[in-house]
Amino acid sequence: MTVPQALAWRLRRHGLLEAGPTTAEDVVGGLVAVAAQSDVDLAVRTRQAAPMAGEVAAALADGRLIRTFTFRGSVHVMTPDDAAVHLAVRGSGRQWELRSWREHYGLEPQDWPAFRATVREVLDDGPLTHDELVAALTARPAYRHLGPAVEGGAWTLLKALAWQGDLCLGPTRDRRTTLQTLAHVPGWPGVPDLDGAGPRAVEAYVRAYGPTTPDGLQYWLGSGLSAGRRLAGWTSDVADRLATVQVGGRDALVLREDVDDLLATEPTDAVRLLPGYDQWVLGPGTADRDVVPPAWRTAATRGTPLVVAGGVVAGTWSERDGDLTVRWAHEGPAARSALDEGVDRLGVGLDRPLRVTVEAG
Repeated sequence: MTVPQALAWRLRRHGLLEAGPTTAEDVVGGLVAVAAQSDVDLAVRTRQAAPMAGEVAAALADGRLIRTFTFRGSVHVMTPDDAAVHLAVRGSGRQWELRSWREHYGLEPQDWPAFRATVREVLDDGPLTHDELVAALTARPAYRHLGPAVEGGAWTLLKALAWQGDLCLGPTRDRRTTLQTLAHVPGWPGVPDLDGAGPRAVEAYVRAYGPTTPDGLQYWLGSGLSAGRRLAGWTSDVADRLATVQVGGRDALVLREDVDDLLATEPTDAVRLLPGYDQWVLGPGTADRDVVPPAWRTAATRGTPLVVAGGVVAGTWSERDGDLTVRWAHEGPAARSALDEGVDRLGVGLDRPLRVTVEAG
């Protein structure tokens, strides 16, 4: 099949063509994760058939979605089930047992069970800010020495606690991020065994971002979650559920159950205006030239809101108080009609009418 066919199929799976999933957790689950530095509300609303104001915030408040440190140590919004699977993979590297960590934090591997239990105990009464949690921990003689390494907004040690399923980010209080125990999140399943989690993570990525190459899996799980050499074994574990197809002359992986639907898909000229750091580009990675041509990689990497035509980045946009400026090079009535449809969809996502100016990209 052609690359445009494959991208059209993925666009439909992401809810970026026809009406998509109904709930915020369905959208996020279909993408596996949504980077928190993106406009998460807009990313979700752009993919919904009938977006509702405040739905992401409500899902975070009642635990249908959580925010936690996962890919590349940054914050992502995920469903509890997906977070559990991917945290198992993220924690498999056991970075806290490295010599550099042991020397810097003064914690040996055998110290971590008690340390983790203390953190959960401190958070059991409710969410705390970074400074409040640090103060509560360093008030205890066993952890007083951690002060210089964790005070002043240092997050690395707390990320390791997130990777092990002890805490996640809680509600914002007075514009400050809080941390909460995952034990208080309804439906939190706990971090599963790695042997089961790894294959599930591979399958989840192929379902969301297939057809994908082994390089795509390596980017998402190997580099993104430090899965290392385990990735090949996990891929082999689900080999009976995968099929190899040729996309633009290159071998790529897709779930067997999706092959017929994929082959029947026609390319699309649909235009969508997506927020910066959207999963459409972060899922395959900004180095994927099928999605992000080299001329647009800097904009994508910097988080500039993007215009996507047929699944390929083709421009950028900015908006302020209803004034939308689109920068792209496409011309002609068909291109303008597709852009107008994309602008209408963006207006629904932003929940306001837009006045459009088109400039050469």
